[in-house]
Amino acid sequence: MEIFIICAGGITFFLIVFGFFAFMRFLSYKETLALAEKGLVKPQQSNGNGNGKGSLIWGILITAVGLALTIGMWPLGFIGNTGFPLGFGPWMIVGMIPMFFGLALILIYVLTHERGAKKNDEKTTSERVDE
Repeated sequence: MEIFIICAGGITFFLIVFGFFAFMRFLSYKETLALAEKGLVKPQQSNGNGNGKGSLIWGILITAVGLALTIGMWPLGFIGNTGFPLGFGPWMIVGMIPMFFGLALILIYVLTHERGAKKNDEKTTSERVDE
């Protein structure tokens, strides 16, 4: 019965978080429709993320959540005496998936940011030669 309560609490938490984001998305949709009926256009948000920092920020956040979930799930292997080595088991996937997804976003930022910096350096070098 305790495991059922814990699982129900976890599922409820994720449903509340998902519901909040879905509701915010719905409000944004309604706002866009209201503006379109008046013939206006919703202004584009400019957070300074045009340089790809959005993937870095989300990568760090998702990696941190995944790491926290992994650390939180790790003691379950010792509590249940499941026989898995070092307390690792299939429940660790709950934290590993977001952690590796976040690491992939960070890697995408690192790989694409280096290319963008090199292109900007080449442009400034070619501009100097033209002068």
